Amino acid sequence: MKRLVVTADDFGLCPEVNAAVRRAHREGVLTCASLMVGAETAAEAAAIARDDNLAVGLHLVLVDGRPVLPPARVPDLVDARGRFRSGPAALGFRLAASRRVREQVAAECAAQVGAFLETGLAIDHVNAHHHLHVHPYVLGVVLALARRHRIPAVRVPWQPGVPPAAQAVAAAAMAPWAARARSRLREAGIATNDALFGLHETGAMTEAAWLAVVPRVRPGLTEVYCHPATATRGVLRETMAGYRHADELAALVSPAVGAALDRAGIRRVSFAEARR
Repeated sequence: MKRLVVTADDFGLCPEVNAAVRRAHREGVLTCASLMVGAETAAEAAAIARDDNLAVGLHLVLVDGRPVLPPARVPDLVDARGRFRSGPAALGFRLAASRRVREQVAAECAAQVGAFLETGLAIDHVNAHHHLHVHPYVLGVVLALARRHRIPAVRVPWQPGVPPAAQAVAAAAMAPWAARARSRLREAGIATNDALFGLHETGAMTEAAWLAVVPRVRPGLTEVYCHPATATRGVLRETMAGYRHADELAALVSPAVGAALDRAGIRRVSFAEARR
């Protein structure tokens, strides 16, 4: 059976993302979203999920965002404004070099899981901003939290095929971590995707991209993740100016995309539904 999880990341980041997620779930092919619990409109996003019976997972944020813990509790992770520092690679190096950083990351991850549980929503899955959850240390923290809170699934950011030249170095660096993550997750009995799309198309999961991906979906569990929004403004313009957010929303509600998935016999599910 071909099963497909269609996920919107950055849920809760801003009203434009929240509105797009609601529409894509009601009118299109979206099956779940990944919630940034520390973001400014996270409460609005949680209310949308409850009202619309939308499956939601946790989008862990350790860079380029706001901590859930007070900045004084995570001083090595934040800047003078109390926000996480930018750059996943820099955090990766600091995790390797500093026990203090590791302890603060573990505390922040636990706090974000706790904040998610306080919404009353069931955790469908876990992933992370910039895929930092596959860092070996962060993955160990995620595994422990998944066992403790019975989180059913964790994304593995691996996409079949050759990445674009601009992404080749990053993809090659991430590949060993992704492979190890898949092995550790399956050993722990935690579900994950067999394949992923959206990694090589980040910021441009348009209708054309979707129609190219659909024939590549194979039996098993595939995830397509995307970044829909009604408009690229505010925080989206500041942090993702090159993303085609509105085009990604249009693709999710495109009749052509829905029809292509139906013709291919692809069943759309959440991670929790796939595990059951």
